[in-house]
Amino acid sequence: MAVYTDVTEPDLSAFLERYDLGRLLSYKGIAEGVENSNFLLRSDKGTFILTLYERRVARGDLPFFIGLMEHLAGRGLSCPLPVPARDGTALGELAGRPAALFTFLEGMWTRHPLAADCRQVGAAMARMHLAAADFPIRRENALSVGAWRPLYEACGGRADEVAAGLGEEIQTELGKLEAAWPSGLPAGVIHADLFPDNVFFLSGELSGLIDFYFACNDLLAYDLAIALCAWCFEPDQSFNVTKGRALLGGYESVRPLEREEVEVFPLLARGAAMRFLLTRLYDWLTIPDTSFVTKKDPLEYLRKSRFLRTIESVGDYGVDVRVGR
Repeated sequence: MAVYTDVTEPDLSAFLERYDLGRLLSYKGIAEGVENSNFLLRSDKGTFILTLYERRVARGDLPFFIGLMEHLAGRGLSCPLPVPARDGTALGELAGRPAALFTFLEGMWTRHPLAADCRQVGAAMARMHLAAADFPIRRENALSVGAWRPLYEACGGRADEVAAGLGEEIQTELGKLEAAWPSGLPAGVIHADLFPDNVFFLSGELSGLIDFYFACNDLLAYDLAIALCAWCFEPDQSFNVTKGRALLGGYESVRPLEREEVEVFPLLARGAAMRFLLTRLYDWLTIPDTSFVTKKDPLEYLRKSRFLRTIESVGDYGVDVRVGR
């Protein structure tokens, strides 16, 4: 969450006339995040999140994102619920941006995840995968394996400006991933960005998932591999075996992985590391330092990628090889 577009009180009041929220009491920007502008809004009827969708989010994808949250909430998954206007629509326009209101989700994200947190995240992801199984709208993953080489090429041959030899290292790994990337595994709607700042906890219990703006259709186990990269490494990028075991165990407690998913999981994890290495590298090299977009260090995912390339089986993570039975 973040604020890139200012909203004046008169404009906000006019926008809220479409809703049955009572009197506006206060609103303030939420500083965290990288994609959209977000505000905490209080009215006579409660507390809400106002989101303005910035240019990095395609307007045509918004029905998928909003519809998915409605669908998941309707099946009992704790996530922000779009608030409809009086005419039943959930999407409007404010300050020249598409905008929507969402219910407020209690909790905070954890900056120092514990193994118990990782287990809850794995279970919540599996519940999300099952809840979304009958969601009728499709959105292809624009950042899957077929997009990685074009994304690297868009960096203009400048990877070595970030680390010596990085360009050759990326191209070698890309070739291996492209040649071996699997198909035919269980697929469906994935979150695709379930990092710690997109999971809320309250008194040690997972209270909900947020930020579905990278959600798409792809391999379910790939979503779990993204989470492994995001949750199971320490600040020095060393892999935490206990957290890895907890994450995968939590997932399997709800949706057991198929044997084929387990066999290819190390490759999926390498792909997850490559995806975030490349998107971070592209932003690092192409977005001006004066931009409002928060740039993240690509070298974090280079170090993770190097570790993951040493893994040949799920057992090498320290995870019980009975996973996928």
